[in-house]
Amino acid sequence: MKMQASAAARTISTAGAKQTTQKGKGAALALAVASVATVGSFAIADVASAREKQADLEQIKKEVVEVFEANNYMGPTLVRLAWHSSGTYKKQDNSGGSTGGTIRTQPEINHGGNAGLHLAVKALEKVKKNHPEITYADLYILAGNTMIEEMGGPTLPFRLGRPDAPGSEATPDDRLPNADMGSKDKTTQHVRDVFYRMGFDDRDIVALLGAHALGRCYPDRSGYSGPWTNAEWTFSNEYFRQLLENKWTLKKWNGPQQYEDPTGELMMLPADMVIIQDPKFRKYVELYAKDEDLFFKDFTAAWTKLTENGVKFPEEKSFLRKLWPF
Repeated sequence: MKMQASAAARTISTAGAKQTTQKGKGAALALAVASVATVGSFAIADVASAREKQADLEQIKKEVVEVFEANNYMGPTLVRLAWHSSGTYKKQDNSGGSTGGTIRTQPEINHGGNAGLHLAVKALEKVKKNHPEITYADLYILAGNTMIEEMGGPTLPFRLGRPDAPGSEATPDDRLPNADMGSKDKTTQHVRDVFYRMGFDDRDIVALLGAHALGRCYPDRSGYSGPWTNAEWTFSNEYFRQLLENKWTLKKWNGPQQYEDPTGELMMLPADMVIIQDPKFRKYVELYAKDEDLFFKDFTAAWTKLTENGVKFPEEKSFLRKLWPF
C-alpha cells in the first residue's frame, strides 16, 4: 500500500516559514555589522551567518515522506521514535526529553520500550546525510510531526534548536510507560505517574494516547500483536470510537495479556483499557470520540509540549533575542 505525499507538501510549520523570510533580513544584518566589534569572542556577524545556514524544513519533510512512501509501516514507527525520544522527560529536574537526540545511541536505543526503533533511526540516516545542518534531535521530532500530518492529522508547530548529545547523557531505562503493571489499579496509577512526571494532566494523557490510532504492536518487539484500528495509517479519533463502541475481551493466546475485538483482528493493551475503566479518563475518551476537531486541537497542544519539554531553544536566550530581534 502506497500513500501519496500531500500533507508534507501542503504546509510546513510557522517556525520554518519564519526562517525563510528571515534570510533577506539576515543577509542585510550580516553586512551591516561585519565591522562591529565582537562581544567577548562571539562575533555578531557569526550569528547572522549561522542564521543563513538554517535547515530547509520543507525539503526535509518531503524526504521523510519518501521514507514513508517506500514503506508505509515506517510512518507510525517514526511517530513512535519522536514520542519515545521525548517521553523520558522529568519535570522535577528538567532531565530527559527530546533535546540531545540520545535515542539514537547506546544504551538508550536498546531500552526495552524502544525495541524496533533502530529501524526508524536507520531509515532517517539518508535524510540526515542530505541535511547535515539539522541535528538528529530536531530531525526525529520533525519526522514524527511530518508523519502525523501526512497521515491526516493536524498541522503541528515545530521549532529548531535541539542540540545533539552523546549516549552518556541518556536517561535510565525506567521512564517510558509500560503496557501492563499486573492489575487495573496498578496500571492506571502507572500511566498517571509516567505522564504526571512530564507535567501532563489526565486530559493530556488521553489526547496523547489517541496516537494509537496509528500503527500496530509486533510480537518480536513488544510481545503484543495487532493494530488498534482498521486504519493504521490514518490519524483520526478512531481509537476512541473503537474503545467505546467495540466489545473487548481478553485474548486467549500464549502471549502477554491483551484485549481483542470480536473479529480477533484488533487489539487493545491493558494501558488502553484503563482510560475507559477510569471515570476521570473516560470522560475525555467520550469527548474525543464525538469531536475529532477537539481531539486534534488538544493533541496538538499536548504533542507540542511533549516534544519541547526540556528544550532550551536559542530564541529563549535574551542575549540572542537582542541580537536578532526579527
